[in-house]
Amino acid sequence: MAQDLHILIVAAGSGSRVGGNVPKQYRSHLGKPLLRWSAERFAQDKRVRSLTIVVGAGQEGEALAALGGIEAKLITGGATRRDSVRNGLEHLAAHGAQGVVFIHDAARPDVPDSVIEALMAALATAPGATPVLPVADSIIRAEDGVIVPREALRRVQTPQAFDLQAILAAHRAWPEDRDASDDAQMLRASGGEVALVPGDERLKKITFAEDFVELSPLPPFRIGTGYDVHRLVRGEELWLGGILFDHDFGLAGHSDADVVLHAITDAILGAIGAGDIGSHFPPSDPQWRGARSDRFLAHAVALADAAHYMIGNIDCTVICEAPKIGPRREAMRKEVARIVGTDIARISIKATTTEGLGYTGRREAIAASASALLQRKDEP
Repeated sequence: MAQDLHILIVAAGSGSRVGGNVPKQYRSHLGKPLLRWSAERFAQDKRVRSLTIVVGAGQEGEALAALGGIEAKLITGGATRRDSVRNGLEHLAAHGAQGVVFIHDAARPDVPDSVIEALMAALATAPGATPVLPVADSIIRAEDGVIVPREALRRVQTPQAFDLQAILAAHRAWPEDRDASDDAQMLRASGGEVALVPGDERLKKITFAEDFVELSPLPPFRIGTGYDVHRLVRGEELWLGGILFDHDFGLAGHSDADVVLHAITDAILGAIGAGDIGSHFPPSDPQWRGARSDRFLAHAVALADAAHYMIGNIDCTVICEAPKIGPRREAMRKEVARIVGTDIARISIKATTTEGLGYTGRREAIAASASALLQRKDEP
């Protein structure tokens, strides 16, 4: 005969290891408050007869906002986790609850069906059950350096499942001056059997700030491409990638005509949908006559930063018959990295010819093609 299922979610902690001013159970994780994930999961289970959530004193408003209409009873927690669970169990008992109770930590948002079914099945033959996982790493005792065989160890997860009356009796019998962070431990101490069922890595506990994953309306990556070409003329300086080349011919243009920096600038602007270099620095504006192109590239990077993106990597190909790019390649990479504020390992500069074909092949011009990958800046 199926037993009534009651859910007790413990959400009374401060989450101090996460940092910040908001307790972690109310912080956003994948677009929802952390507490809501497990509460929503259990509220959708037709076997659940009641959902009780233990919250910290004064956190009722935050809890209600996180639940967003999910029907649940809020109970004020105690000074310790044991006290908070005891408060929840006493509330259930005071309202005549019978059957099975799942005690779950709000910091574990993903509760797989397989774990729930395994726990329910285990309760048919034992008054308690808990999901566990094997330990992958070797374990050493800090006080004496003894290695503990990992084959005998298991990682404990929640929800832990119990006969309601059995776990309530175990809590009531537990010494007041002794703390307990695990309810299965308390049931064993009172003589009750606790079955071990397979846990799941999806039940990972959110503990530190880096464990949180925020949903952003911005895509994680954006890609842009750029292309530029300038005519070669005698008597002009030849700037490529922010480096001055010693060459008989230079590139003609309104600015210093650095096709490498221009192509990279357009690639970054294109990635964030901000037009092209000409829309930001019009050739008709005399203030840009002879301007160094590092200013244009730095401007594009600043716009990307304002849009919450950083440089992932940049790849640029210089298309020319002369001069030879190879001897100055590393200097160009270093200068581009400096301008965009990233590591040189993220910058690629290479060169090719057109085998004497076209305007670059006839040495009438130098061209450059670039692509830029931008990464969204995920701030905690």
